[in-house]
Order: sequence, then structure tokens, then C-alpha cells
Amino acid sequence: MNYTENYRGIKIDVQSVNLDINGAVQEEIRSSIDKLSKFTPDINAVDIYFKTEGHGGTAKHVVGVRVGIPGPDVFAEDKGDHWIPLLKDVVDKLVKQLKKNK
Repeated sequence: MNYTENYRGIKIDVQSVNLDINGAVQEEIRSSIDKLSKFTPDINAVDIYFKTEGHGGTAKHVVGVRVGIPGPDVFAEDKGDHWIPLLKDVVDKLVKQLKKNK
């Protein structure tokens, strides 16, 4: 499932390999962008990647987020068992990078 959305003037591009992203995850994506926007008003685009690595009981979810800002983009990725906590962890990593770039 892939979808693109314009949220508060920011282009969101979500790509998920053989997965459907439910409404709760989509709301968390918007909430994450609101949080990132507090640290830089200049976000042009956000690319979010969801995928699963492995099979069965050893499968891990992977979330990667690239934030398009003037200058070098920031990117963070994490692996775990549940989408929403992973997305929150990735956003926390991005916030640290944005603070460091100020």
C-alpha cells in the first residue's frame, strides 16, 4: 500500500511493502509530523517506509522516515514488533537530529 497526502502544506509519501496501514497508524503519522514541525518550520516533505523483515516468529517491522528540509535531509530508522511505538522512536531520533542541526 502506497499513498501520498498533503498535510498542512507538507507532502507525505507513505510506502509499505505488502502491508496495509490502518487509520491509527495514519493518525500517528500526522501526529508525528506535528511534533517534528515544532522543531523546524521548514519541512517540505516526509517520506515514510514500512516493511517487514523475516518470516513467522522472527519477523521484525522496520520503519524509516526521511524529513525533507532545506539543506541536508534527516533520516532515521528502527526495527521492532509494533508500528506505532516504532514510529514514535523514529520521530524521537529525528527530533534529536533537528535539534543538533539548529
